[in-house]
Amino acid sequence: MFRGRYDHTIDGKGRLSIPRVFRGELEGGGENPPMLVLQKDHISLFPAEAWTAAEQRLKDLPEFDPDAQRLRRFFLAGSQPCPVDPQGRILVPGFMRDHADLGAKVILAGVIDRVEIWSPSRFEQNQAATIANLDGIQRAVDQAYRSPR
Repeated sequence: MFRGRYDHTIDGKGRLSIPRVFRGELEGGGENPPMLVLQKDHISLFPAEAWTAAEQRLKDLPEFDPDAQRLRRFFLAGSQPCPVDPQGRILVPGFMRDHADLGAKVILAGVIDRVEIWSPSRFEQNQAATIANLDGIQRAVDQAYRSPR
């Protein structure tokens, strides 16, 4: 499980050092490398097994639904394998850095099954919006999961 916040930097070649606490879980001892995946306003780094499960959920969406097609296209075209090098770094492609507005300084946030990579300003804006609405968010989530399914 991924948890915690770490302030890091991306070098001029697009390399990002992954905190040691995240590396073992990301690599997972499997043959497949972790996957970098575009999100709305950041990038997520998934262990291969977690991304495979997410891909299956995308595959299970209705084939001819235009919104499902757009969602699949966004996530699958915006994903890329990214092996961790012997120094514990990954290469973040330029198109992903541009999409997430990543500069030299980044924030890595462990979020259960993935590591999120954020620009500091976007992360702080997101956190501020969450804090401003936290009571309502907690009530809505609590109510959604208490409702019979």
